[in-house]
Amino acid sequence: MSYKLKRRLSLLILVVGLPVYIILIVNLISSFDRPNFVVELLIYLLSGVVWAFPLKSVFRGVGQAEEEP
Repeated sequence: MSYKLKRRLSLLILVVGLPVYIILIVNLISSFDRPNFVVELLIYLLSGVVWAFPLKSVFRGVGQAEEEP
């Protein structure tokens, strides 16, 4: 994957995908009875970390300077 494509894809994921994911998680959690505070905190912490693992390859190296040919 080229550097430009990774930059654009990572920006799209952060600007569009992440807010949609957050809305889905909040709606999913609110559809159940409110759990204990600690359980709810763990659910939000886990869901806040889990989204990044499948996208690790997209975000890797994006903050570095572009390699010159």
